[in-house]
Amino acid sequence: MQSDCVLELPSDLRMIEGAVQYLMDRSCAAGFDEERLRLNFRVGLSEALANAMLYGNGRDPKKRVRVEARFSDCSVVVRVTDEGCGFDPRSIPDPTLPGNRRRTRGRGIYLIRKLMDHVEFNEQGNSITMVLLRGPGAGGRVAEERETAP
Repeated sequence: MQSDCVLELPSDLRMIEGAVQYLMDRSCAAGFDEERLRLNFRVGLSEALANAMLYGNGRDPKKRVRVEARFSDCSVVVRVTDEGCGFDPRSIPDPTLPGNRRRTRGRGIYLIRKLMDHVEFNEQGNSITMVLLRGPGAGGRVAEERETAP
């Protein structure tokens, strides 16, 4: 991905808010709707960063999370990559099914899929790419997931 912005963060949850705000400011400057950024982008990116730090890197402060962002006339694309061994995103249970409602596993990825317009994981499962489209009707729909090589 050709990036306009790259951040390298330690696996420290205190870093999430500043990183998200910085990327929201960059997205606003690129002309994105502030409400969509506040409601969709902020939550989706925060969840992806938290998952990378907590689960991907196992809270290891020595491991880093790489955030790459690209801003265009029609979208903002953000890739979050951790240093963990990855996981199979298809193995995450649907938290809306009756048997899974009390389980906490899978809620963050569910939110990301609902809030972003497109979501992809790399083959290893340690990198998520999220796309937020500009314009009416974008966002809030079920995002397509596709496994791709890094």
